[in-house]
Amino acid sequence: MAAAATCGTSAGNKGCTAAAAAAGKNNVTSFQRKGPRASVPDSGCARLVSIAGTRPSMRNGQLLVSTGLPALDQLLGGGLAVGTVLLIEEDKYNIYSSLLFKYFLAEGVINGHTLLVASAKEDPADILQELPAPLLDDNCKKDFDEDVGNHKTPESNIKMKIAWRYQLLPKMEPGPVSSLRFGHYYDLSKRMPQELIETSKWHGFFFPEKLSPTLNIEPCSLTHGYIKLLQFIQNVIYEEGFDGSNPQKKQKNILRIGIQNLGSPLWGDDICCTENCDNSHSLTKFLYVLRGLLRTSLSACIITMPTHLIQNKAIIARVTNLSDTVVGLESFIGSERETNPLYKDYHGLIHIRQIPRLNNLIYDVSDVKDLAFKLKRKLFTIERLHLPPDLSDTVSRSSKQIPAASSRLLGPDCGVMAGGRKHLDF
Repeated sequence: MAAAATCGTSAGNKGCTAAAAAAGKNNVTSFQRKGPRASVPDSGCARLVSIAGTRPSMRNGQLLVSTGLPALDQLLGGGLAVGTVLLIEEDKYNIYSSLLFKYFLAEGVINGHTLLVASAKEDPADILQELPAPLLDDNCKKDFDEDVGNHKTPESNIKMKIAWRYQLLPKMEPGPVSSLRFGHYYDLSKRMPQELIETSKWHGFFFPEKLSPTLNIEPCSLTHGYIKLLQFIQNVIYEEGFDGSNPQKKQKNILRIGIQNLGSPLWGDDICCTENCDNSHSLTKFLYVLRGLLRTSLSACIITMPTHLIQNKAIIARVTNLSDTVVGLESFIGSERETNPLYKDYHGLIHIRQIPRLNNLIYDVSDVKDLAFKLKRKLFTIERLHLPPDLSDTVSRSSKQIPAASSRLLGPDCGVMAGGRKHLDF
């Protein structure tokens, strides 16, 4: 009875067995065993080949490259997103912004990325000769500790009294912590070996060499230098296959674009000369077209711009909106802070003005506001700005030297104590 209740007669059993076998052949379950996959022909769902020197973002999965300065990568959310523009607002004497520019190019050489260097001031070949040497894993920690030890002050060995708000802030890693880091560290006291520069692939754009003696001025809103540079970048992206038009031509790679002193009079732009210039929209249109090229290619761009020379502040606001990441450098050279003892351990301030708004309607704002940079013998470091607290023993209290002005406003009955003192003590 039990057998009959299960499937009926013996003829019914054969029918059930045949139906189950047919169903097993036609239907494939979605639960499959996890194991090494057999070699199958390439299909559209195959995984993308990983590119050297890149990693996906932990927040939105965007492909990231290192800026060459791991401390700056940490502030930007892990690195510079591929297809975006990093704008560096130059310091007044263009000393420290050029270091960030060379860090970005040196990181590309180490990772085997293709470089495109554009400048109207220096020959790109000369810029590559001045790239800093990388610190390898063997001597990286040793050189870093040596450089930090040379700049350590005697007061650093004493336990310093700091304000409570500084104790709760997370610590930044100024130096290497492990060999599995993202990005590299570089020695500013040495130059990159010539063998690495010769084996790297790079394209140079030196604007004085692109000028023709017979220049035909055409009615266009872009200056001649910007037109030539856009054409040069577009040709490199399309001919080298960075736009993905020939995915099977060769292995995928990253194009690192570096543009130096953009917006200066050397590029034929007059926004730094007068407030109401004729080509006020030339720079913004250049950035708009450049972003379109970057968004459709495996490339990342860094631009240094002398924003302190631009007369019209509305142009600076438009340039900031057309850039993805904006970092400003404020040097202490020639300012009152250079001789201020509160800033004696730093060489300037760094401002994270804008972070990319990738897949968002608004851009994120950096949580870290008090940042300073320091140029050591071998390293350029970014640290949190720690000012001496008011309750420190080294800071003199003005109330002990000058009577408080408020005590004179309290009246004759409130300001005089039994001891004859003219101000209140709490």
